[in-house]
Amino acid sequence: MRKKIIIGTRSSKLALWQAEFVKAELQKLYPVINIELNKIKTTGDKILDVPLAKVGGKGLFVKEIEEALLREEADIAVHSMKDVPTEFPDGLHLAVICKREDPRDVLISRIQGSGFEIRNFTSIPHKAKIGTSSLRRSCQLLNIRPDLIIEQLRGNVDTRIRKLDEGRYDAIILAAAGVKRLGLSHRITEFLSFEVSLPAIGQGAIGIECRKHDEFINKLILPLNHAETAICVSAERAFLKKLEGGCQVPIAAHAVFENTDSISLEGLVGSISGNRIIRGNKKGSISDSEKIGIELAEDILQRGARAILNEVYGR
Repeated sequence: MRKKIIIGTRSSKLALWQAEFVKAELQKLYPVINIELNKIKTTGDKILDVPLAKVGGKGLFVKEIEEALLREEADIAVHSMKDVPTEFPDGLHLAVICKREDPRDVLISRIQGSGFEIRNFTSIPHKAKIGTSSLRRSCQLLNIRPDLIIEQLRGNVDTRIRKLDEGRYDAIILAAAGVKRLGLSHRITEFLSFEVSLPAIGQGAIGIECRKHDEFINKLILPLNHAETAICVSAERAFLKKLEGGCQVPIAAHAVFENTDSISLEGLVGSISGNRIIRGNKKGSISDSEKIGIELAEDILQRGARAILNEVYGR
């Protein structure tokens, strides 16, 4: 047995929480192994003044960590699943998906006295400034409330909440999972329903990537895989892959177990302005999770999503 394992991770507070979580779980299983973190700055961490969609989106938060894996400067990489592209460099693969945290988006408004300045989504004032850097979120919000002013918001969770508190936005939208993991649940004004904001692919789940042929590591991390989450996320990722979607297109999907042997997948593709959203749902056996994702993507493409994608990629 190897005596030391290195985890490749981004250095943001949330990424470190995730890496420390994986480290603690492994340490419980293998107390004799020394586990270290290799903190790596990714392109996505360096470029903070440009919307993600304009920088290319795909792989911005994983590329440098994958390079460290290939150079054997890390044995495993811990990622937020929503940052992980559907294609992997030769020699690497997604070995484990951990149990998913709450997948929903949340509305966060400023605290005023003993309550919130804006109580919930339905009471957001006319022409309010909403902070988000996600086209997926802005598309869905504008579809319901075309009057809203969407303002770019980048940076880690703390930074985003600080900017809200400084008065730059009336409210911001974040992923519930990150807010909860950082112990900031008291800041959540409202959990948004999937009707208002369908989540990003893999939202709330942590993925572990490693070298395909490193048998020791693959075997070592396998107990951390959560079968139910892995099946649901595989359906969502198959949907995304079939659409060839990146950060430049508003795409959302979320799968849930209907019962012990079937899942239900909901997905959508929207225009950047939010004036068009093509939404669909597909159910099927858990053994066909990827097939369900592909079939739902094909259905949505036929019903108008292809025109939206062509328009976006034509820009």
